[in-house]
Amino acid sequence: MTRTTPAGTPLGDEFHVYDTTLRDGAQREGISYSVTDKIAVARLLDSLGVGFIEGGWPGALPKDTEFFHRAAAGELELRHAALVAFGSTRRAGTQAHDDPQVRALLDSQAPVVTLVAKSDRRHIERALRTDVAENCAMVADTVRFLVGEGRRVFLDAEHFFDGYAFDPDTSLRVLEAAAGAGADVVVLCDTNGGQLPTQLAETVTEVVARTGFRVGIHCQDDTGCAVANTVAAAQAGATHVQCTANGYGERAGNADLFPVIGNLATKLDMPVLPEGRLAELTRVSHAIAEIANLAPDTHQAYVGTSTFAHKAGLHASAIKVDPELYNHIDPARVGNGMRVLVTEMAGRASLELKGAELGMDLSDSPDAVTGAVRRVKELEARGWSFEAADASLELLLRREVAAAEGEQAPPDAPFELESYRVLLDHAQDGSVVSEATVKVHVGQERVIATAEGNGPVNALDAALRKALVPHLPWVESVELADYKVRILTDTHGTEAVTRVLVESRDGDQEWTTVGVHGSIVEASWLALCDALAFKAMRRDAVASRKS
Repeated sequence: MTRTTPAGTPLGDEFHVYDTTLRDGAQREGISYSVTDKIAVARLLDSLGVGFIEGGWPGALPKDTEFFHRAAAGELELRHAALVAFGSTRRAGTQAHDDPQVRALLDSQAPVVTLVAKSDRRHIERALRTDVAENCAMVADTVRFLVGEGRRVFLDAEHFFDGYAFDPDTSLRVLEAAAGAGADVVVLCDTNGGQLPTQLAETVTEVVARTGFRVGIHCQDDTGCAVANTVAAAQAGATHVQCTANGYGERAGNADLFPVIGNLATKLDMPVLPEGRLAELTRVSHAIAEIANLAPDTHQAYVGTSTFAHKAGLHASAIKVDPELYNHIDPARVGNGMRVLVTEMAGRASLELKGAELGMDLSDSPDAVTGAVRRVKELEARGWSFEAADASLELLLRREVAAAEGEQAPPDAPFELESYRVLLDHAQDGSVVSEATVKVHVGQERVIATAEGNGPVNALDAALRKALVPHLPWVESVELADYKVRILTDTHGTEAVTRVLVESRDGDQEWTTVGVHGSIVEASWLALCDALAFKAMRRDAVASRKS
């Protein structure tokens, strides 16, 4: 079997990247894919260039049966991957061709079948309630039947490492039964996830040497070592790695597909993906998280949004000289990017790098950088946080530059506030209605507007928009996308300081602003004003470039 890259460069069968997100990954608590979701995930994995996509267990789960039916009907066209059906061997005392579960594997029309079989004598005798000879016959008969029907077969040797430690001869007999009947790969499964890299690698090396079989690896993450175990197995001779997107899976999860690929490709120089596909790692990871309805792990190796984010001033000073001094790879290789976080820990280098990230060259503005560092530290000491509020930080930097150079700074808002007032009306029926009134000056005109909302901040936002839109029509395009509140201290009860983060968007971009105050309403107002000030600044910049 030979795969080709989009450019036509051959990618041989020497090493398998095998994904089981749609079967093993779907066993994670909180995940429930629809069939349409499964097809979308499969397309994403195929676009990444994995070699095999395990679609589920046809015949055992109706949803998986439908998935394979829709795939066979042409709804899922794969460019890189082969579709895999997962299932068990025939039952004890039966014939493979008569077993309905085995027949369902054929009916799926998947070109590849992965069979799961017990390889620990304790499981064979206690769980299956049969003997080793019959268990091996179940494996051999099923593999032989499926190979005879034109299927490529892999065997997942369940509980292999525990079984091999207890009774190696039995575990090897199961592998021999599968390989002797025509299985292409025997996959050693750390089903309970209890292995550590050194001991696992020793076992893989020993099995490869004793059998000569093509060996794969499947690791659970119960010790937090699934990725390390998978890479160690590959270094020890395994040429087939089974993983799930974002490490989804039962209990603590599975080996995470993206760090495994990242490590194999960037550290061991193994061509595990078609040419040009490695840069899709971050995009695919986040897209699959969206389908699974789970927030992406911001600190996930290689693909997390914080994975190449630097906060300490010491780091920023070194990165300014050479980004590789604190990055183990160029983030762009895996489709990610480096960010500099500006906090109270920031120094001059952090601000200069952040300015460059925001399109500002601060290298010739030492006074502005000094002022910005001082201002950030003052505000952060009072509860402000700029690492998640780039828009507020950019406004601060541009105001400091303007002050240092004697230029006009971006205004606090595209209007002048006279006053605002927020009322809560708790009716007898239990309903609560918020009403806000704002008095602002837009240009030379004084405007008063009142609006209701489902909370004080919503009402205030609505009233402000009502006042501004007739005079600043672009305000209508700005919408509040997200709103986060954090109480910063708990020592003064209701007098605690409140931090508000407001995420805004206008159809072209998203930006986040921050406000801090003892009043949640005033903190929200400050963040809303920054959001509109940022939008106005960007509009003015675009207009200036066009002129």
